[in-house]
Order: sequence, then C-alpha cells, then structure tokens
Amino acid sequence: MDYKETLDYLYSQLPMFSRTGAAAMTKDLSNTIALCDLLGQPQQKFRSVHVGGTNGKGSTSHMLAAILQTAGYKTGLYTSPHLRDFRERIRINGEMISEGTVVDFVAKYKADLDRIQTSFFEMTVGLAFEVFAQEQVDIAIIEVGLGGRLDSTNVISPLLSVITNIGWDHMNLLGDTLPLIAAEKAGIIKKDTPVVIGEYQREVADVFINKAHQEQAKQTFASETWHAERNGRTDQGLLKINVSHIDQRVPRNLDLQLDLTGTYQIKNVKTVLSAVEELRLQGFNISDDHIRAALKQVSKLTGLNGRWQILGQDPLIICDTGHNPNGIAEVLKNIASTPHKNLHFVLGMVNDKDISKVLGMLTQDATYYFCRPNIPRGLSEDELREQANGMGLQGKAYPSVKSAMIAARYTANKDDLVFIGGSTFVVAEIV
Repeated sequence: MDYKETLDYLYSQLPMFSRTGAAAMTKDLSNTIALCDLLGQPQQKFRSVHVGGTNGKGSTSHMLAAILQTAGYKTGLYTSPHLRDFRERIRINGEMISEGTVVDFVAKYKADLDRIQTSFFEMTVGLAFEVFAQEQVDIAIIEVGLGGRLDSTNVISPLLSVITNIGWDHMNLLGDTLPLIAAEKAGIIKKDTPVVIGEYQREVADVFINKAHQEQAKQTFASETWHAERNGRTDQGLLKINVSHIDQRVPRNLDLQLDLTGTYQIKNVKTVLSAVEELRLQGFNISDDHIRAALKQVSKLTGLNGRWQILGQDPLIICDTGHNPNGIAEVLKNIASTPHKNLHFVLGMVNDKDISKVLGMLTQDATYYFCRPNIPRGLSEDELREQANGMGLQGKAYPSVKSAMIAARYTANKDDLVFIGGSTFVVAEIV
C-alpha cells in the first residue's frame, strides 16, 4: 500500500475514537501488551514522561518537549489527536516521522495487527514506541489519549507521571462524577514513580493523594508550588508572566515569555516547571535559560497549533481547541480580555457528547455560525443550531466549517473578533 492507502487502512478498518466514539475504548491493555511483545518491548528501550489530564495535557507535553530539545536532548513526542496530518502524532525534535515510516510499519506488521485486532490507538502507540526505540531518543513525552488507566499508552514505565487537571469530558466512558474521572486519570500513577498534579482541586485531591500513597509515589501539586502573574504582552505578542516559588525559602523566580498566548497557559507553565524540577532531580541538565528560550518558541520547536492561535487581522480571527466545559471557560476568559467590538462565533461540535453544559456557558451577546466538522461524529449544523437556539444563542447554520468561517469573516467589521472552535475537529479544518 502507498501512504494514502495505508491511512485509509488505519482510519477505515480499525476502530477510531474520532470516527466511532466509544467503540475505540478497550476493556484492558491486553492488545497493547501483545503488540509490544511482538515488537520486542520497544517502550522499555527509552526513557519517558507520561502526561494525562482533562485539559492542558497537549500544551504541557509540547512545552516539556520544547524545553528538553532546547537542553540538547533528543526528544520524542507522542500526542493526539492530530489536526491536519496523521504524522503530527509522532515527532522527534519537532520533526514528524516520514510517510515511509508509517507505510513500512503497517506493511511489516499488518497480518499481526489484524490477528491481534488492534485498535487505531493501540497500533499508533506501537508505531510511536518502535520509532522512538529505533531512533534511540534520550527521552519521549507520551501524552495519554483518553482517560489513563486503560489508555494504550499505559504500558510504559516512565521517569515521571504528570496529570494536569480533572474536568468534565468523556463522561460516558470515564464516569459521571469528577472523582470517578480522576480515578481513571490516576491510573497512570506508577509504583515508586514521582507524579506531578497540575491543579489542586478539592473534589478530587484525595483520589490522587491516596493513589500516590498506595503506589509509594512522591507527589507534587504544581498549583501549590508556584505563584504566577501575568505581566502583559511583548511587542511581538508573546505572553509575559513572572513565576516564583510559593515557599519563599526557595530562591526561584523566573520572568518568562510564552508564544502560546492563551492565559490558561499560566496554569500549564506551573505544571511544566514542577515536572522540570523532578527531571533535574533525576539528572537532567536543564537550565533556566533553556526554559526561557524554549517557551518563547514552543510552536516553532514542536509544531503545536490550535492553542489561542491568531489566523488573521482586521478582523481579528482566533481559533482554539478547547471543547469541554473547563476548556470553554478558559476560551471565554480569553475572549473577554481581547479588545473587540462585536463577537462572531463559528461553532461546531460532535454528536456523542452532552453539549448542554457548554452551550449554557456561551454568551448570548454574539452572532453564531453553526457548522458541522467533516467527520462521521460531527453534529449536524441544523441540530446544533436548534439546541443552541434553545439556550438563547442566535445565528445561521452552514454545511461546513470553511463556509461558516467565510461568512463570519465577510460579516465582521475590522474591529470585531471572529472566534472559531467548539471542537478539535473544527480547528483542524482551518489551521
């Protein structure tokens, strides 16, 4: 098979969450274990950091990778989902793997993949592990795909586990209370392996404290370790923040500039700094200068897109992948702090989630452009408009993300703001 045929095989013949939803969730790790056995246990041949959580795990993973690259380490990065190109999921020092690497892996193991009946996620994880082992990376940042305990990535033995936060997402798979969701995320905490929890949240803190105690894992809450203040923006638009250690006996104070400019990144930076502290304790040579230099150019170093990303001016056009209640709350904070006269909101969602919470959060003081992302799970634009109208949100329906964006851009005045989001798959079509 050529590259296109290989991708068709990946997408069409194997269960994939972005196509089939809950069908992609496996009941145990037996398939991943069988695949790793077949590949010769590649996940044991490189050092790793495991990153989970509800929101911010992608940004945190990319920031950590950028810092490690800047510090001179050959760094693997496994993330999901991708926006435009499947190969975005697997990078080394910011470079996507080649099309030939994907083709060769599937060609070599296709019969075994069919025999084991691996899912899209399991096979993609196996590809990442084999690439990182063959390329002899110094360290790999491995982002959890969904949940944690049963996620295909949860066969690694990392140097460090990171859990950013807990919010409402994938309740049909992970549980309908925050403690239940936290318990699934806490499944990546390993015995004698330090864990950084990004945010102390009273409702779920005990879940992590008890799991860490059970596994004899050193535990750090980053939000209780660092204080961070926003200090405006540079002339180039970088977000300026000052970060200091809450314990005044610890002489740590950093002035940082971030190219990931959403203010929610302030939370993620605390998580990243706590992770860096743990890696330093394990012998990694990472200086404050490495941190400063890396955080100025995370997108350039790692290829990250879709995080409060500016797509155009006059009118200002911005997109963001935030899609669950916590993510949308952060998006709305950033919209409120961005100068504009009128808000034009291009909105698309998927059809297998309860979207009422998100719709109930959105401002009625905006013109909406309802659209359907171009995936089988995409919620129809007419159904979205109907539900949104019931929440007092007014606007027209459009058959595609692109047509909705064009309409918003045409209607908006120069001093207006056009925001595009509601789903990762919406953003994927326009970045």
